[in-house]
Amino acid sequence: MAETRSAKAIIHRFSGMPAFLLGGMVLLLVSLSFAISVGAVPVPLNTVWGVILNRIAPGFIEETWSQSREAIVWEIRFPRALLAIMVGAGLAMVGASLQAVTRNPLADPHLLGISSGGAFGAILALLHTGLFVGHLTVPLLAFLGALAATAIVLIVSRFANTMSADRLVLAGVAVSFIIMAGANVLVFLADPKATHIVVFWMLGGLGLAQWSQLLYPLVILLICAGWLMFKAKDLNAMTVGDETASTLGIPVARFRLSVFVVGALITGVMVAFSGIIGFVGLMVPHVVRMAVGGDYARVLPGSALIGAIFLLWADIAARTVMAPEDMPIGIVTGLVGGIFFVWLLGRQRSAI
Repeated sequence: MAETRSAKAIIHRFSGMPAFLLGGMVLLLVSLSFAISVGAVPVPLNTVWGVILNRIAPGFIEETWSQSREAIVWEIRFPRALLAIMVGAGLAMVGASLQAVTRNPLADPHLLGISSGGAFGAILALLHTGLFVGHLTVPLLAFLGALAATAIVLIVSRFANTMSADRLVLAGVAVSFIIMAGANVLVFLADPKATHIVVFWMLGGLGLAQWSQLLYPLVILLICAGWLMFKAKDLNAMTVGDETASTLGIPVARFRLSVFVVGALITGVMVAFSGIIGFVGLMVPHVVRMAVGGDYARVLPGSALIGAIFLLWADIAARTVMAPEDMPIGIVTGLVGGIFFVWLLGRQRSAI
């Protein structure tokens, strides 16, 4: 009987998930195709996949396209779309994890100041320290900045003698403003000719995506996402409360700190390559929970999938709304996220 109940529990836990993931993968593939096809120079979908397949397996398809279109697809739009997938997936998983360990539906790497800390580190590397460890300098300092911002938020919350959900977000917003003020000081003190580069990190964008650098965010995302998935049961326990998690043998304080460090690592590296892109981690987990429930074995992969799809379409909007100009993607996510934030506050109020 116990085995039967256990089997039923497992079946119930994952019921509907295969269909959700399959539908999401199909939508992701369609979104990826449009992200590469749409732009100032439209490229037919058959050309998009012809170029990609021919690059993967040379000679597989007869070339009927120009070299310029091949360069647009392979050198510019495809790596940009892949970066959008990684950044969207990473930020969404971080947001979902932070919401679990803080028990705060408003937790998000942007609102908690983690993204601002990453941007501060990236700006410091670009304008003042120089690339002292090569291409790894910007991701390294971005991670350290994100980690420092996380530590400051936790210290401020403890100084206020509370770790409540509302106060944690308020501490994060306050720290974010302070860090961005520091970033502005770094920009002000730098060479005026070089400051235009940091606009990318202040407003967010995917235009600097290059094949040679995609390996860094990919490796970090795979390692950290794997760790979070492995800890899905612990995240479930944390959503119930610290006491319940402790009775289940979870070292609450250490686990919460570990999640913050992993979140800072993902956020810092993503910010290093995409700048500040806000509200992805706030919105996506809520949408996913509405579809698949609150089990983090489903929420985490679902958030990664929907986050990737959302950021692909946000990038499509950023490239087409003011074409041929390339609008910073942070403006698009900020607009959508601000509206969602207001809706979420209203929803919480009506639930009281």
